[in-house]
Amino acid sequence: MCPEPQVPASGHASELARDFDLRRLNAAFYADPYPVYDALRTFEPIKRMPDGSLFLTRYRDVQAVYRDPKTFSSDKTVEFKPKYGDSPLYEHHTTSLVFNDPPLHTRVRKLIAGALTARAIAAMEPDLERLVDGLLDRAAERGALDLISDFAAAIPVEIIGNLLAVPHDERAPLRDWSLAILGALEPAPSAAQLERGNRAVTEFVDYLKDLVARRRRAPGDPQHDVLTRLIVGEVDGERLSETELLQNCVFILNAGHETTTNLIGNGLVTLAQWPDERALLVREPGLIESAVEECLRFESSNQLGNRIATADTALGDVTVARGTLITLCIGAANRDPEQFDAPERFSLRRAPNRHLAFGFGIHQCAGLSLARLEARIAIGRFVERFPEYRIEGEPVRGGRARFRGYTAVQCEVR
Repeated sequence: MCPEPQVPASGHASELARDFDLRRLNAAFYADPYPVYDALRTFEPIKRMPDGSLFLTRYRDVQAVYRDPKTFSSDKTVEFKPKYGDSPLYEHHTTSLVFNDPPLHTRVRKLIAGALTARAIAAMEPDLERLVDGLLDRAAERGALDLISDFAAAIPVEIIGNLLAVPHDERAPLRDWSLAILGALEPAPSAAQLERGNRAVTEFVDYLKDLVARRRRAPGDPQHDVLTRLIVGEVDGERLSETELLQNCVFILNAGHETTTNLIGNGLVTLAQWPDERALLVREPGLIESAVEECLRFESSNQLGNRIATADTALGDVTVARGTLITLCIGAANRDPEQFDAPERFSLRRAPNRHLAFGFGIHQCAGLSLARLEARIAIGRFVERFPEYRIEGEPVRGGRARFRGYTAVQCEVR
């Protein structure tokens, strides 16, 4: 049995669209935001929030913003000041790659991309396969596992740790730091989330200062060690400042960890919920690349993006004033029926599948090829090893709007 798409009645849908406020989300939204997204696309695809910002749910509008980074800036210095004040979170999020425009964005992206070439990523595959097989062996011995803590989260923390050459015995805090920092990116973070996030940034940066000092004394191979590459790298005659270096190391560890954890976890849960598609993948393992793309579209790890208008402009027939904050709903765009046939269906044979899960344009995820490799190996080998795995009980959602994933999924394997 496959889950039936939840299609709200038109009257209820119009109310969902009318009453939607990103800063006042309820438990039903966190569990399943897609009926709300559908209602917004139908009745208010460019929704003006009570605070004056815009919330976009159509594929064409989200893509139009991605295509024009000059008019729609990624810089967060204005947006994040009232949210974070003068705090470690503010310094981090206004210095990291993803929340900046050129030239800083260009310099950091070139340095990172240079270590994530097709050849470098291909060289990671044998170690990744050994890591995944070891995790599967342990699951087979026990007959059960938590899909998140025992599998999905264990993979990217090793891969990104290797990329920055973080010593294995120093990796334990990385996941908690990441969850705390990214949790504070929610539309309306609580005081507790902000306190936890600020503490995590401080602890993370203090750790990295020591790691960078050690790496300066004993540099690695910049072709494979991203930290060494960021330390010694130079773009257009300019090196990163110490703050830029430290904060972008935090970003790399966070971005490469949390979204890939969610991709693997979301993918395996979705395949269990659509057993006919899982059976198809078992019969035709060559569909794994298409399966990963459909997992990215259907349950996007990163559901929301943000921009700010740098000039008076328009989106469709809506006037957008300079300084307007804009939320790009990637999760809604990836289920837009104008772009995808039967978007509420999970289909491994979907083609074409031009989803926006990795963004688009100059801000497209620099690590997308690595994320795809991790998901292909993790999901493909899991389904091959345990073709009849079963989810036990109700998976526990992370309770976040921006990063959609699970915190715990009990699973029985045979």
